[in-house]
Parts: sequence; C-alpha cells; structure tokens
Amino acid sequence: MRLFSGTVTTLVLGLAASLVGAGPLPVAAAAGPDEVTIVGSGWGHGRGMSQWGARGAAAQGLSAAQILDFYYPGTQTGRAGGSIKVLVTADTSSNVVVQHRRKLTVRSLATGRSWRLDKRGAKRWKLTARGGDTKLSVKTKRWRKVRIIPGQAEFKAKGGALRLHVPGGSVEYRGRLRSVVAADGRGRDTVNVVGLEKYLRGVVPAEMPASWHPQAVQAQAVAARTYAVFERDNNDRGAFDVWDTTQSQVYRGVGAEEPAATAAIKATAGQIRTYGGAPAFTQFSSSNGGWTARGSLPYQVAKADPYEAGSGNPNNSWSVRLADDVIEEQFPAIGDFTALQVTPDPDPNTGGRVTSVNVVGTADSVRLTGDQFRVRFGLKSTLFRLG
Repeated sequence: MRLFSGTVTTLVLGLAASLVGAGPLPVAAAAGPDEVTIVGSGWGHGRGMSQWGARGAAAQGLSAAQILDFYYPGTQTGRAGGSIKVLVTADTSSNVVVQHRRKLTVRSLATGRSWRLDKRGAKRWKLTARGGDTKLSVKTKRWRKVRIIPGQAEFKAKGGALRLHVPGGSVEYRGRLRSVVAADGRGRDTVNVVGLEKYLRGVVPAEMPASWHPQAVQAQAVAARTYAVFERDNNDRGAFDVWDTTQSQVYRGVGAEEPAATAAIKATAGQIRTYGGAPAFTQFSSSNGGWTARGSLPYQVAKADPYEAGSGNPNNSWSVRLADDVIEEQFPAIGDFTALQVTPDPDPNTGGRVTSVNVVGTADSVRLTGDQFRVRFGLKSTLFRLG
C-alpha cells in the first residue's frame, strides 16, 4: 500500500513540475456542429392566395372565382373603383422631371389652376420645392425658371403616358405625377395618381407571369385590386396610398404591361373581394408549400392546399446550410453555437409550419418566432425542419 501511495505522489509531483511555466491549459473546442441544414417548402408568408397554387388550380379547371373562394374563404364578390396614389420609390431625388410631350399641363394642387406646357424647343420639365410652393423649370439648351406655382403641383397629359426621369433611367406612367411634401416633412416625394384599372396594368404582370392560365391571372387581378383598395381605405399615409414595392405590391408602370394581363384585368373590371361588406385584406405569396398559413383575420385560415403539388412550383422543396459562424455573427451573446431547437405548430392543418426557434449556445440562448428566424436568415418560408 505504501509503495502504491508513493508512486501516485511521485507521478503527481512530476506532472506539476512539468507544467511550471507552461502557461494556461488549452480550452477544449465547443462541441456544437459546424453547420446545420434546413429543409423547407414554399416561398413567402403563405397567407391568402398562393400564386403557384392558383396556377395549379386553374390547370385543374377551377375558375378565377373558385380559386378566390378557396384562398379567401367566406369572402364575397364586391365592386370598387376610383384612383390610387402610388409612391414612386425609384425617384430618390426631390425633383419631379418629365419628358416634354404634346398636351402636357401642370396644375397647382392648392388652387386648381392649370398651365399648358408648350414651349418651343422644350426637352424636359421639372418641379422643385420652393418653400411651401413649387418652382417650375424647363430645359431647352439649359434649365430655366418658368414660374412659381402656389403649393404643391402635378404634371398630367391627355391621351398618353408621362415619362418620368429618375436617377439612373426613366419610367413611363399613366395618370398624373405629383411633387408632394414627404411624410417626414423634408424634401419632396414623387407620387403617381392613376385610375385603379390602369394601375393594375403595371401590377398584375409584375406579380404573376401573364402567360399563365387566364383564370389564374384573373384571380391575381381581383386579389391585387382588392389589396390596393384595402390599403387605400385602411391606412393614412398622407400623400400616398401604396408603395410601388413589396411593402404593398410591385408596380412598374407602363413598362410592365402585357396584353394577356390587361385582358384579365378587363375581364374582372371593378371586381374585389369583401368580408362583412368591406374590402378584404387579400394577401398573396408565391407559394405556401402545400399549406396555407393562419392569419389574424377570419378568412386567413390554415389548411392543406391540394393545388400546389401539380403546379410546377420550383419551391416545393428547398434546403439551406447555415454555418455556425454565420449564426454566431447574428447572435454574439450566445457564445459558441451548439444547437437549434425548432418548434412546429401542433395544429395538423398547418403542415408543421414553424412557430418558434431557440438558438442555443454555450453562454446563452435566443428565442425567435418562426417568421423572425425566416427573415433573419433569408429562408423562403416558415414551413421548414432540420435536415
């Protein structure tokens, strides 16, 4: 026994001596994975109409009305018209510059007075803020001041479109082009005021290929018309009703117009979807992955979508690899990444759409909703699982 104890003591003392001056012991590497694979289906929030699903439904013989009934259950057909005010986000300057054309006029929004713009040799016309008023200038060989217009002002032209010059190019728009005080009170914004039906000509083919089945494109026309009317009637954004981007729905003016889409718009002229007598919030997305997503409104329900599978949808299945350092960069407080804990919705009608994700590390963890996680890492939808 003594021999055994002495041997242990000698080994311990020897080890201690060997470590003198050697510095701190190395720390073992974290045991977390180098990357995680996420497998999913669909593209977008999944609420309301699936555009690929609409295509599949039309191919199976459903009419536009039947497609809308499926994706917005409990809504009714209604009517709407008027005009829509669209913020032109491409015009990042404080000026509104249009190409000269015949029958061009400028109008004061304050007084309603109009002036014809027919100067010989004119190439472009420009509206610039001058305090609360607007300076009108014309370019022949160079820019010259023409007049000060009371208040804000707008260009309009009879019988055609206006070509707006924006940084990096130009875009044609139907209707009128306004110079208006920006929402923050600084500078000016450019707003296109256009009839609802003409507005749709620049929206529908930008949101869905015009070459798709006519019934799908007609369903898109009704959904887009309703969406615009809902935004117009339920938001106070000052000088405009909708953005021309995915913040509302994509609008690209005359350059986007397609004959097949225009035909779908005419075939459904004035039609919207209503709920309780008011315009419905007809959200739509590219693909729901085979399961519509639940929303906060009665007609935003979670259920299986039988029409996506045969639609040719390229996003029926996708996968993403997330490296551990990418995750750690997003959440530095967690320390070394160790795991993702994904919680699917227990409701079988959701298809397992993710409700929350817990990002776990050696120092801490962070919990996000499924949609927050989707946006943070650029995932196509919340219908995903760990691969």
